[in-house]
Amino acid sequence: MAKFKNKKKKEVGAVSTASLPDIVFMLLFFFMVVTVMREQELKVKIERPFASELTRLEKKHLVDYINIGPPMDPARYGSEPRIQLDDAFATVAEIPLWIEQNKESVLEQEIPKMTTSLKVDEGTKMGIVSAVKQKLRESNALKINYSTRKRDRTE
Repeated sequence: MAKFKNKKKKEVGAVSTASLPDIVFMLLFFFMVVTVMREQELKVKIERPFASELTRLEKKHLVDYINIGPPMDPARYGSEPRIQLDDAFATVAEIPLWIEQNKESVLEQEIPKMTTSLKVDEGTKMGIVSAVKQKLRESNALKINYSTRKRDRTE
């Protein structure tokens, strides 16, 4: 018995691209939902100290963060601890203006609920922290929180 070969080549059908826009928009929507945008670019190193009793802040939109620590780029900014407000270095004298600007961006009834969180490197001397706390007192920002790490039970 002989085998007969079909001289015609089978054509492969074209790939349907009708669902391609749906897939692209699903991926776009997925990445938009799961991506977290960083609020600030840290310019100071912060190795937070350990604490045993911690409380989580509930309303993070009412929290203003002050970062204090040595700069990430010591060749450019030196090795002394610096204060970072939002995305820029600042001095202690600039804190009251920064607090007022943050109060303007919040509803009036939520101003008493505003908290200032101090993220301080554990190697930072208390002199700069005391100066910041004094300026916060003068600005009537009396709710202060210290950002720390949780101590493991094994330590």
